Amino acid sequence: MFSWLGTDDRRRKDPEVFQTVSEGLKKLYKSKLLPLEEHYRFHEFHSPALEDADFDNKPMVLLVGQYSTGKTTFIRYLLEQDFPGMRIGPEPTTDSFIAVMQGEVEGVIPGNALVVDPKKPFRKLNAFGNAFLNRFVCAQLPNPVLESISIIDTPGILSGEKQRISRGYDFAAVLEWFAERVDRIILLFDAHKLDISDEFSEVIKALKNHEDKIRVVLNKADQIETQQLMRVYGALMWSLGKIVNTPEVIRVYIGSFWSHPLLIPDNRKLFEAEEQDLFKDIQSLPRNAALRKLNDLIKRARLAKVHAYIISSLKKEMPSVFGKDNKKKELVNNLAEIYGRIEREHQISPGDFPNLKRMQDQLQAQDFSKFQPLKSKLLEVVDDMLSHDIAQLMVLVRQEESQRPAPMVKGGAFEGTRHGPFGHGYGEGAGEGIGDAEWIVARDKPMYDEIFYTLSPVDGKITGANAKKEMLRSKLPNSVLGKIWKLADTDKDGMLDDEEFALANHLIKVKLEGHELPNELPAHLLPPSKRKVAE
Repeated sequence: MFSWLGTDDRRRKDPEVFQTVSEGLKKLYKSKLLPLEEHYRFHEFHSPALEDADFDNKPMVLLVGQYSTGKTTFIRYLLEQDFPGMRIGPEPTTDSFIAVMQGEVEGVIPGNALVVDPKKPFRKLNAFGNAFLNRFVCAQLPNPVLESISIIDTPGILSGEKQRISRGYDFAAVLEWFAERVDRIILLFDAHKLDISDEFSEVIKALKNHEDKIRVVLNKADQIETQQLMRVYGALMWSLGKIVNTPEVIRVYIGSFWSHPLLIPDNRKLFEAEEQDLFKDIQSLPRNAALRKLNDLIKRARLAKVHAYIISSLKKEMPSVFGKDNKKKELVNNLAEIYGRIEREHQISPGDFPNLKRMQDQLQAQDFSKFQPLKSKLLEVVDDMLSHDIAQLMVLVRQEESQRPAPMVKGGAFEGTRHGPFGHGYGEGAGEGIGDAEWIVARDKPMYDEIFYTLSPVDGKITGANAKKEMLRSKLPNSVLGKIWKLADTDKDGMLDDEEFALANHLIKVKLEGHELPNELPAHLLPPSKRKVAE
């Protein structure tokens, strides 16, 4: 009897069941978060409603920088081919937003056609009008890199009020729209032009709340000497520290991302290591795409909740009949106090509130009488989503990652350094001597033999205790020496013969020179006498 009374409670306690993360995100957004956003006019203040393409699209990389910092050349370097609409030069050449995406045939789709395509995640950009859409295109081409990611090229950021006004659209707002939806934001700087213009400073501030997506590339670093490079790097960090208000240091990659010879090759190894780190970061994007979309949905839900509290508080304070205009002005001016009250009443972090000045400007044009009072049920549904459904999706993310191989970005520049003699670290450290006819350890073996025969070998071998005394002279930690012992004791008899002892000392030398030890002994380091046994 009255069993229907408990239906809502049971539904709230039992989380939704989803087959895939993408399906789950779409369903949660449409059924639980979107009603709250529409009820409190969230889309007029913050961000347009999400569509299916926003959840299904490939990871996107947004390139931002002042003109002639090498943004378009950077894309050309990654793809290892030209793309439609590409223009490169020392002057401001890229005057459009170009979405470089996978396509069966090369071609350009203009902005007005692009924003009506339901399969592309750009439909909501039509709100920025024709002035922007005439400067927005999609360059499609078949390329293996673009099978995993899409890249957004942006106009070079200029200095001076005239260039800023003549764009005809809100450049910072467009970048903020992209920042909410991309997986990585790469800020490019030219080693010769570190000045951050007013517009660039405004753009970086517009990327606030997306600091976790930002990476910085100091490009064209091969054109300056090592001493100058240190000073340039320090100046860049100082400049960024004044604009990006985070306690953490932003990761800066130093290099020269084009296919021309290095002008000053002194820092070649540094550039190669930095390039590999950046490539690994970009290659991780497909693997982490579902987690990023989940994280962005959580951030959006938290903002939507705060927005609902703000709008309902303003509605509650408005008079029914007389004095509406004066009360509206008073409420807008006292918005900071309303923020504080909501923060205390609902235990909300100050970081979850929208920018105060921007919110005040937006409220000036709103009719407060059309605002809605607080509707607890809508908020409860979103709270339920955050506490139960999101937790289930987190489990599903891990399941999907474990059940299928991690998708990596392949092709283009990502292939050039993966295999062969030009792979990163090839022929260095533990890789030294690979392909040589002679055992690399044999070069220093006479020196190691002198030490070996002072350690009282029995039947041509020394005990672990005797070997330990000598190996401790390196001052390496026991954990490292233990790994070296396992690699050097190739026959696993708990003792070392002269070749194994020489190998152990060679690995100690490799570690002391700053290289990493391999997890398994490479074939070229196996002692010659042990190779015959293995064969």
